[in-house]
Amino acid sequence: MITRRSTLAAAGAIGFARAATAQDAWPSRPVTLVVPWAAGGSTDAVARIVAQRLSQDTGRSFVVDNRTGANGTIGFASVARARPDGYTLLVSTVSTYAMAPWLYQLPYDNERDLIGIGLLAAMPIIMVVNKDFPARSLAEFVEMARRPDHRITYANSGIGSSTHLATELFLQEARLTIPDVGYRGGGPAVQGVIANETPMVFQAASGILPQIQAGTLRALAVASRERSPLAPEIPTFAEQGFPGVVVEEHIALQAPAGLPPEIVRRANDVARAAMEAQETRQRLAALAVVPMVTGPDAWPTYFAAENAKWRDIVRARNIRVQ
Repeated sequence: MITRRSTLAAAGAIGFARAATAQDAWPSRPVTLVVPWAAGGSTDAVARIVAQRLSQDTGRSFVVDNRTGANGTIGFASVARARPDGYTLLVSTVSTYAMAPWLYQLPYDNERDLIGIGLLAAMPIIMVVNKDFPARSLAEFVEMARRPDHRITYANSGIGSSTHLATELFLQEARLTIPDVGYRGGGPAVQGVIANETPMVFQAASGILPQIQAGTLRALAVASRERSPLAPEIPTFAEQGFPGVVVEEHIALQAPAGLPPEIVRRANDVARAAMEAQETRQRLAALAVVPMVTGPDAWPTYFAAENAKWRDIVRARNIRVQ
């Protein structure tokens, strides 16, 4: 006899089977990983390492598509408009999903049009000074910068960049006023400090560790929550009295809103396996990138906190893109 209970059980089993089928079926064809930055940069390099591993693990092609322009927002917009079927994903950075909304008029809504599959990795950000700069520690730097007659400046690799906002966060926490010297990108900014055109810069570890190791620059602090395994000798800001200075260039995997939950989970599972592979970790370490994989359930809280943090900094420091 067919009862209501047996009917519901059968319906539940069918629903479970459909979800399992959808999950197991993805990916059944090539997947595009949109990178909103130019080829050759750190995010692009990470995306290509991940794409290669995902292709190997799933037996399907994961292809990197660089869609550049407008501080990454052109690539974001293309994914926001894509079909939520799991075949167009976004390799994003905190500078675009949490900082750019407070600096630009965007043709999409980060919260409404995109979802987070999870974090993939982090690039530590380090504060360095010229090797001949008199301050040997963060405390000495702050003491010098608080003198009314100081002539300290800092290298700015671009208004609204993650390193620029990291610097402004530090200046706010330390109650310092230091003017910036503008440069066209991170490389020129670092070279400006090496040449002593300006004494200080915040920069991602990927662009600065070789100079620190060679002694041409001196590290004063890393902006991670904990010391970086890439340079464990560099103390954090928190260790030196500034617990609010926590900034990492997180790299995340996102998708168009409406992606079915079972595909979100499947994408997170395969991304986690790819990032945790020993070969991947070794290749990322060579780029000064640390795997940091989180699940989709953690994304809303993380996303809200990062957005609020950078909204407040942009407003408090009156930062505007010219």
